[in-house]
Amino acid sequence: MKNKKIFLITIIIIISIFFILLLGLKKEQNYIPESKLSIIKNNISFKTLYSEEKIFLNDLLKEKPYNLINIWASWCAPCKEEHPYLIELSFNDRINLVGINYKDNIKNAKNFLFDLGNPYKEVLVDNSGVKSIELGAIGVPETYLLKDNKIIKKFIGPLNKITFDEITEIIKK
Repeated sequence: MKNKKIFLITIIIIISIFFILLLGLKKEQNYIPESKLSIIKNNISFKTLYSEEKIFLNDLLKEKPYNLINIWASWCAPCKEEHPYLIELSFNDRINLVGINYKDNIKNAKNFLFDLGNPYKEVLVDNSGVKSIELGAIGVPETYLLKDNKIIKKFIGPLNKITFDEITEIIKK
């Protein structure tokens, strides 16, 4: 009789733990920081991909009403997937595209742009990934739409037809 009670209590505990863990798995875990409009720091400097000169990011964000910062890498398959949308956006004269090459081999990055086309006004290099993290990036590809150095929209993951249309609609205003 005593063994049956212990067995029954053990089964109840195991079933309880199972359901608690199951409920925990179903709960959405979103660790993406939801910040309000943030201003790009003007003291973040990068080396450029082609000339290797040092440049401040804000120096590139002054010419047009809107700026798009795209964090990408040649080893990133979704970056290749979104590239045609960046090429298309580069033809719009209301937006300035700046690429940040993330933790990449320089030769591979140059080959990627040579093969697929270079949509960027300037390509900056972030070999360590630290500067991209300072901007708020959590991975690649990641894209920021800015107006007056304020991030007005952040796109995590590759751009697609829906996000392309959304960007196009925003920059029409």
